Amino acid sequence: MKTNINILFTLCILLLCACKSGNASNQCENEAPRDTITTFTLPAIPQMMTAPEQRAEFLVKHYWDHVNFADTNYIHHPEVTEQAWADYCDILNHVPLETAQEAMRKTIEQTNVDKKVFTYITDLADKYLYDPNSPMRNEEFYIPVLDAMLTSPLLEEIEKVRPKARRELAQKNRIGTKALNFNYTLASGAQGSLYQQQTDYILLFINNPGCHACTETIDALKNAPIINQLLEQKKLTVLSVYPDEELDEWRKHLNEFPKEWINGYDKKFAIKEQQLYDLKAIPTLYLLNKEKTVLLKDAPAQAIEEYLLMKSEQ
Repeated sequence: MKTNINILFTLCILLLCACKSGNASNQCENEAPRDTITTFTLPAIPQMMTAPEQRAEFLVKHYWDHVNFADTNYIHHPEVTEQAWADYCDILNHVPLETAQEAMRKTIEQTNVDKKVFTYITDLADKYLYDPNSPMRNEEFYIPVLDAMLTSPLLEEIEKVRPKARRELAQKNRIGTKALNFNYTLASGAQGSLYQQQTDYILLFINNPGCHACTETIDALKNAPIINQLLEQKKLTVLSVYPDEELDEWRKHLNEFPKEWINGYDKKFAIKEQQLYDLKAIPTLYLLNKEKTVLLKDAPAQAIEEYLLMKSEQ
């Protein structure tokens, strides 16, 4: 009995040594790290940084310092990792856009050490920054994710087709660029174009009458005092455009739109077929200035109202 115990003890020692030696089996060498992930550790912000802007910038740049992206255990703890990601996306709103975009790009590049982790993190980016149903949707934060995916050594060329297409579409009508022109047709048959509008602001409202979200947006815009005020002052044009084919359905809802708005449809389906505008979410709102420069893109009605109110008070 004693001999058997010694043999077992010796075998255990040999196994331990085998795992530590250079001649260990692949199974021992590649043994996964123990799963000890229970919380997310934030970086310690230097005490000398007292301004909120400084502290936010430091946090954004060092947010993932205590995360080992080679550890696939993070994938199995969404209560830690996904919550940390959601908080990170929120913090990005408190730093300059260039800082946020650079931080996001570097974050995705850090995950290139393991494809499973890379896929997990980029899927979180899709969920929070790209999904039309996400309240945190932000194309400007999502663009550096796409850029990092397109340069990632982990992805095959076939895996880059979707991010490439999304990147090309995201580049259209970005904030600060000139919106793409298109023609529209009124119920009367008269035609016009986006570029013909000459008011201080143009609110482009691409919608599908009858959809619940579209009805809610119409009501929000109709009841926004600043929008009605600017319409009355001839400083704002609301251009409502239907991009689809079912004109009979569109005509059924014409009386739901204020007479002060321009309400037309895309007769040649150029918006959809040429992908002039990103229609992954309907309705979508773009606020343009007189030069047709995009001021707000795919923004909720409340954001449009707040922006116009702020500008009217300046």
